[in-house]
Amino acid sequence: MAQSFGIIVGNRGFFPDHLAKSGRDEMIAAVEGAGFGAICLTPEQSKYGAVESREDAKRCAALFKENKDKIAGIIVTLPNFGEERTLVEAIRMADLGVPVLVQATPDNASKMTIADRRDSFCGKMSACNNMQQYRIKYSLTTLHTEAPNSPEFKKDLAWFAAVCRVANGLRKLRIGALGARPAAFNTVRYSEKMLEGYGISIEPLDLSEVFGRIERLKNEDGAVQAKLAAIKGYVNTAGVTEEALYKMAKLGAVIDGWMADNDLDISAIQCWTSMEEYFGVVPCTVMSMMSNGLHSSACEVDVPGVIGMHALRLASETPSALLDWNNNYGDDPDKAVCFHCSNLPKHFFQDVRMDFQEIIAGTVGKLNTFGTCVGRVKPGEMSFARFSTGDTTGRMRGYAGVGRFTADPLETFGGAGVVEIKNLQKLLRYICENGFEHHVAANFSSTAGSAVYEAAKNYLGWDMHWHE
Repeated sequence: MAQSFGIIVGNRGFFPDHLAKSGRDEMIAAVEGAGFGAICLTPEQSKYGAVESREDAKRCAALFKENKDKIAGIIVTLPNFGEERTLVEAIRMADLGVPVLVQATPDNASKMTIADRRDSFCGKMSACNNMQQYRIKYSLTTLHTEAPNSPEFKKDLAWFAAVCRVANGLRKLRIGALGARPAAFNTVRYSEKMLEGYGISIEPLDLSEVFGRIERLKNEDGAVQAKLAAIKGYVNTAGVTEEALYKMAKLGAVIDGWMADNDLDISAIQCWTSMEEYFGVVPCTVMSMMSNGLHSSACEVDVPGVIGMHALRLASETPSALLDWNNNYGDDPDKAVCFHCSNLPKHFFQDVRMDFQEIIAGTVGKLNTFGTCVGRVKPGEMSFARFSTGDTTGRMRGYAGVGRFTADPLETFGGAGVVEIKNLQKLLRYICENGFEHHVAANFSSTAGSAVYEAAKNYLGWDMHWHE
């Protein structure tokens, strides 16, 4: 279902109110033209369908409440100065708790007489001032004034839709934590109670239960056969034993059933090295398939890591991966190697095949480590994000930014790519000075990082850092 936005059209009577009529039509056309739904007062419900009086605000709030399950965010459009108080009263009375975008339409320098002058430039400041007074969180367009039919607003509307998806999606997130945190990975510790305070719930499942459920499955079971066919259709499995493929298929079938039964959105899974020692495969391909299908999955039970993956995926509506900030790339201070061993989604690769996990194989044997997705990460624009439970402050924290995956040569194993990020050394220093984990979520998008930053900082109240 496409997102819908509640639209509040500002109008102040002693300004040209014909602008409210045309402004409402222009905003609805822009929103619907971008593929979104528009919920707004009609001209039959108020003058030109705008919000000017308190009665207008009450009718607008009632309309929004009736459609609260549809409205992802609210757009305040100012075709003229706007009645600052009633705008915020409508938002307060609706009490939807969704993001708000404030847009003001620019004046035309050739139409500055009393009949056509907008003064939206000024009115936007008054609207924002009142939102501050009413403790309403809001976002701004890139330019102070932008016409609804402009290219600039089209980009800002897409960005705001991403902000809404992130803010609303994280508030009701359900995560499956499959297995215990590996003892050697203190770095992925997190506070489950802190996450619950932000509406993020964790559903744990012990690996013994997973293995027990797998033991009850037969090779010919329908769910196993379906998952086996999906695995073979997903990645080149040449050289992988049939026994290992059936183990992966059973693991995938059990995880799928568990997530469906518990209404889980995403997952974080124990791998190192219980899965290999006591079951005989790595879960990487199963996890890669989930992430590629927009149900992000992170290894090492890195729950904050998979939240970062999911936030970027909500923003871009494309798959995310969890990577290590792993190696320098020669002597270029703005480049690094990002790597995992790997469960990266197929969306990330230039080419990919299934293989064994070279690191763990040295301890548990090659035949127990089939299932990794091996290949080179394709070049392209990227956004990155990391969240962490700030246990000393009692607040969530994180950072976000943008960069790109390059086509620089790289010979290594696993799933790896070279990233280029401006002022990377500054970012690395920030990570180390603030004790962030070595895992980072990445996504092929140039705007997802900004949307995640805005949603987390402005609407969820998390302590966020934006890397310039």
